[in-house]
Amino acid sequence: MSGPDQPLVLRDTDARGAVTLTLNRPLAFNALSEEMLAALQAELDALAKDASVRVVVLAAAGKAFCAGHDLKQMRAAPSLAYYRKLFDQCAQMMLAVQRLPVPVIARVQGIATAAGCQLVAMCDLAVASSMAKFAVSGVNLGLFCSTPGVALSRNLGRKAAFEMLVTGEFIDAAQAQARGLVNRVAAPEELDAAVESLVASIVAKPRVAVALGKGLFYRQLEMGIDAAYQLAGQTMACNMMDESALEGVQAFIEKRPPDWK
Repeated sequence: MSGPDQPLVLRDTDARGAVTLTLNRPLAFNALSEEMLAALQAELDALAKDASVRVVVLAAAGKAFCAGHDLKQMRAAPSLAYYRKLFDQCAQMMLAVQRLPVPVIARVQGIATAAGCQLVAMCDLAVASSMAKFAVSGVNLGLFCSTPGVALSRNLGRKAAFEMLVTGEFIDAAQAQARGLVNRVAAPEELDAAVESLVASIVAKPRVAVALGKGLFYRQLEMGIDAAYQLAGQTMACNMMDESALEGVQAFIEKRPPDWK
């Protein structure tokens, strides 16, 4: 439970370098206030510099994963300059998730709406409770979820994404999985085990290969196919010269498990 003495984002790190960041405003449905955005940004910036980190799980306290922006705070002192600054702050935090050199897994135990749904979409992977629901519902308030639409349209097909954006309607976890917003769906009591299966798979791989691969994956998505192949080839060549790849290939040739240091 959060309180005046509790941080807005909790961090826990295990011996493998698996980090769990937990949004800690349960009574406010983990709304992304300016302070919450700043706290998340600080954690992501710190993790980006920590070579011992292998994977990040983004979780949330309470019943909701994240209800989006803090509407009360947004409404308190409206001005164009303020809103531009706020949405830029949010965009930079979202991009920091994607730019982190390790995979980020969203652990979605409850509703994820508007910028909360955007946060799920910006994570590299997502595992949802069967009780979770998703919506970009700003349009119901007269505010089209334009910034969440950037992330959503890069996860879902165009028509599926636009339907969510223009109707504001909720989809359930099974629909979210079918449409590509989440990877796996688990019963609430099996959610942690489903997340752990992904964590274990990731930490078993060489960090450098995953980091190179993640960086290339997102850069090539925004390119034409010729440039994408050129960049991918350069990335694979650099990856192949890394000791972990040389050992992995040699181990395959020798029909033995790789001995990654």
